[in-house]
Amino acid sequence: MFTPATAEQRFVLDHIVRLSEISAEATPDLLDAVLDGAGQFAAGEWAPLERLGDTEGARWTEQGVTMPEGFAAAYRAYVEGGWGTIGSPAEHGGQGLPVSLSVAVLETLGTANMGFCLCPVLTVGAVEALHHHGSPEQQAQYLPRLATGEWTGTMNLTEPQAGSDVGAVKTKAEPAGDGKWKIKGTKIYISFGDHDMADNIVHLVLARTPGAPAGTKGLSLFLVPKYRLNADGTPGDFNDIKVVSIEHKMGLHASPTCVLSFGDNDDCIGELIGPELGGIRAMFTMMNNARLNVGLQGVQVAERATQRAVAYARERVQGYRGGAPTAIIEHPDVRRMLLRMKAQTQAARALVYYAFGQLDRGRAGDAEADKRVELLTPLAKAHATDLGNEVASLGLQVHGGMGYIEETGAAQHFRDARITPIYEGTNGIQAADLVGRKLSMDNGATLLGLLADMRAEAEDAGLRALIDACEDVGRDLLGSDADDRLAASYPFLTMLSVAVCGWLMEKSGRLAAQGDGEPGFLQMKQAAARFYVEQIVPEALGLRAAAMAKAAALYAVGAEAFAA
Repeated sequence: MFTPATAEQRFVLDHIVRLSEISAEATPDLLDAVLDGAGQFAAGEWAPLERLGDTEGARWTEQGVTMPEGFAAAYRAYVEGGWGTIGSPAEHGGQGLPVSLSVAVLETLGTANMGFCLCPVLTVGAVEALHHHGSPEQQAQYLPRLATGEWTGTMNLTEPQAGSDVGAVKTKAEPAGDGKWKIKGTKIYISFGDHDMADNIVHLVLARTPGAPAGTKGLSLFLVPKYRLNADGTPGDFNDIKVVSIEHKMGLHASPTCVLSFGDNDDCIGELIGPELGGIRAMFTMMNNARLNVGLQGVQVAERATQRAVAYARERVQGYRGGAPTAIIEHPDVRRMLLRMKAQTQAARALVYYAFGQLDRGRAGDAEADKRVELLTPLAKAHATDLGNEVASLGLQVHGGMGYIEETGAAQHFRDARITPIYEGTNGIQAADLVGRKLSMDNGATLLGLLADMRAEAEDAGLRALIDACEDVGRDLLGSDADDRLAASYPFLTMLSVAVCGWLMEKSGRLAAQGDGEPGFLQMKQAAARFYVEQIVPEALGLRAAAMAKAAALYAVGAEAFAA
């Protein structure tokens, strides 16, 4: 039960990202070939493994992690098809096409099999970090194989005592001579930290060098392959990295979440990426990419949950309408849920794709787009994953009691979605980032410039009122102390996200009314846009009071009172 959302992707790339303005290479014929090809590949190779990935999942053995039957072959097909190369740098074996186009491919793969898709998502992040911070030698040795996906990449930040507080990292790096370092420590929650689908795994590891200052300023980033490279660049000796265990999780069972121990035998060798003590800067290159891609996971799970719910609602006969037995899709409340699912999925996609489009424009030299994608990153990560959870929950509700039964598959989406607001920086951290750093960029000018662009195009009075409310709250927060900003951060993030989505959805509805295309698709675009502006935008206006409230109410009782 998977249909690639190619028509929707093409619409958003054409009208929201405006890809033709970014790249002359991204011709209509190329877009059609990539989107259609990715859809066929995902439907044929990855979607059939989704259920097996959930029920069987990755397994730990003394020799390492093994994936369910069929995953290794499907991953090889992904590599051989060149699907990982689309947005990778041309100078390192990629196709050098806009990242926005590669995002559409990742969306299709993740909609087909969300847990499996986490593997290439992390590899994309490793490519980003090495492309921007790696030495020429590191780039030459590793990027061509990471760009194709022949080797996979991971991100190693978290430790038992260092979760959101990255500065508490204790993993050590000691000089070993010849520019090499001995790595020793334990990392947890390492997605695809081990598997049997690739010949090598390239771990990017945050560690602390001798004499380094405390906190994040004392961290450096190291390239630590599972197998050291021979002189000819092929994988050689094992690099003393042990998979201690994999986590037993609520969802995403196809993605092995590993506990990794580096240097149990004092023989784990790494290379410094960038300058010593420059680890946080280099890691944030990877993390910001990952945060946008986690927002994309919200789109993936919402799209799949919506497709499953629509199919069930059309088939399930229950009750009467007009005196005759009817499928539940004819009942008003079911239609309300389905239309909300459609609208929220399209809104999440528009938001995430728009952010990636700004990333592409920034890379082409647009300084304002660079700032705008910084502002949009916490919105895309947090709001799109919130929507993924909402839509997955609604999908379960559409199924009724059968949604609570695992065999229908609706519960898997609900379970898989729940991690997305947690990892790569919780959504609360995204909200704190918005009010703590992003709001203040250019003394608020980046936010005000976005709101001005939105206001100039908004037609609906309620949408204009929400945009104005976002400006009022933003100005108030700029003059507030840290506690008051943080107390208001989440409602403000939601208000601003809905305003941006409302702007993009209203624009989509107008363009669909004017455009050519399949009539049913265009009608649904207009209906979803109208529903969003008329029903979802007003909900966000109701958050203004919470966004203007002060922190005092949160501290009216002591910590002990919460246990009362």
